[in-house]
Formats: sequence, C-alpha cells, structure tokens
Amino acid sequence: MPTDPAATATPAPAARPHPARLGLGTAAVGRPGYINLGRDTDLPADRTVDALRARTHTLLDAAYAAGVRYLDTARSYGRAEEFLGQWLAEHPRAAAEVTVGSKWGYTYTADWRTSGVAAHEVKEHSTAVYDRQIHETRALLGDHLDVYLVHSVTPDSPALTDPALHRRLAALAAEGVRVGLSTSGPAQADTIRRALAVTADGRPLFTAVQATWNLLETSAAPALAEAHAAGWLVVVKEAMANGRLAGRNATGPDTAALRTLAQHTGATADALALAAAAAQPWADTVLSGAATPEQLTSNLAATHLRPTPEDLAALAPMAEPAEAYWRTRAALPWS
Repeated sequence: MPTDPAATATPAPAARPHPARLGLGTAAVGRPGYINLGRDTDLPADRTVDALRARTHTLLDAAYAAGVRYLDTARSYGRAEEFLGQWLAEHPRAAAEVTVGSKWGYTYTADWRTSGVAAHEVKEHSTAVYDRQIHETRALLGDHLDVYLVHSVTPDSPALTDPALHRRLAALAAEGVRVGLSTSGPAQADTIRRALAVTADGRPLFTAVQATWNLLETSAAPALAEAHAAGWLVVVKEAMANGRLAGRNATGPDTAALRTLAQHTGATADALALAAAAAQPWADTVLSGAATPEQLTSNLAATHLRPTPEDLAALAPMAEPAEAYWRTRAALPWS
C-alpha cells in the first residue's frame, strides 16, 4: 500500500481499502501438516481430506467476498490444487475474476500424515519433474493457471541454468502463463538477481517472483525492488513469519516493537505485519496464510491500515540477520 505521511496505522473508516493487494495462500489448509505456529489448534481435530476441503472452500468464499483476487497454491501443498480447482469449477464468476498462481518443483511425500514422516516434500527442479507436474497442475486447475513458479529456488538450482528447462518454461510463457520463481533461504537476493539475468531466445525468461519478506526477514527487499522495476510481478509470502508475528505468538523481545505499535494504534499484530509488507513500494500482492475464517478476517483488516514512515521506522529494528531467521524457520515443527 502506498505510504501516506499524513495517516496513521489506526483503522480509519474513510480509508479506501485495497483488498486486491492481499492474496490468499493455501499452504496451511491443503495438507494436514505444516509449520505455522499454533496450527495444531487451527484445523479441525479430524484432518480428513473432506474436512480440509471444506475449510479451504470456506476460506476461498470469504476471501472472494472480501475482494481478494489473487489465489496461491502449489503441487506440494497436499491436495490444495485439487481443492482450489473444485472451488473454481463451482464458482465460474469468481474463476473469471481471480488470478491463480501455482508452483512446481516440490513433490508432496507425506501421504496425508503429520508425524513419522522422513520428508513432507522433496525438491527437484528437473525437466522430468516439470513435465510431470505441469500435467498434474493442468489436470486440476484446467485453464485457470495464470502464474507458474519454480518452487523454492536457491542460487544453486538448475532452474537458473538448465537450457532444456528454460525452453519448456518459455513455451509455457508463450501460451500466456506468467513464468517465475519462488525463493527461500538467506540468499534470496542473490537468487532473484541471477534470475533477472536469465534469458530464453534473447528475452527475459522470468517475470514473477514470490519471496519471503516480513518484519523479521527483510534481506530480499533491494532485489525485489529491482525485480519490480524490471516489470516483474512481486508476491510476498510468509509475511507473518509462519505465525511468529501473530498476536498469540508475538510475545518475546523480538516482537516488542510490533506489540507497542499495536497497542498504540489499536490494530492487531497480524494486520500490522501484513500492512507493513503491503507498504513496501515494490510489493504487488501480499499473501495471507490464514487457516481459519477468524484469522482471515483479522488479516484482511490490513487493507484499511496505512503505516506511516515513522511506524515503519519503529518496526525496522525487528529485522534479524537472514541466516539466523532461516535457522529458526528450519527448526519449526510440522504439526
């Protein structure tokens, strides 16, 4: 959201909301296990396929009604593509209005379990995996695929160097799908800059990025600004730091500044965290990873917030070294 020096972060009835700046991600509801803090109490006790399908559809209904028009999923999010595809088929008007982004490169391997799993997902950025997963994605989403990202690219990924894969991605782009990558790890900025230099047939190949940025992990910001300046779609993921910035978890010294601003403005910690991400001039869409309708309602309050430069400056000291942030994230339990 644009920064308005004359405004405060306090919800203002006269403020024009920008729900289109927020999107809904399905990582937390498309499979029974994920790493968001507090998730053990967020989902139905009986995490059957039908129960999570119903929860996903409830969230999609609420998000669409509130004006959200960007929906994010991935091959590795359990059955999230299936749930989203079914919802789109049942809501043709919505399907014509929303932008759907998905990701390939991770294979879901947990077999609908939350524990006793060696790996919940396995990453491979090969042409063989792409060929299989684009077929699977198309089967579930049909024509409703607007953005397709290589999932969790790091600087050593063959997605940045494999000419055969680049030809496949260029062919998909020629069909009208925006091709890009998501990033993770402490070297996000390096990954984005390398991706900016990738070409196919003399043209830039990638035109979208989904990156982690939040008040605790800000290291990718300069590279994201470069991507935005190059005309890329920039989507922010994990703006809540996998629940670390939610009010119920924002209790330690690392989030003191967020709690102080929340108390001063009357806004919730989660809405402020999302509003801070949306206030970045390079951010096109910020994803909510809500797992309950109540969380989604609270998250969407961010559309009415306008953090001032002073607000953002007060929150800036929360940023951690990227290496420390990603070590903490890697230690979060799947539940």
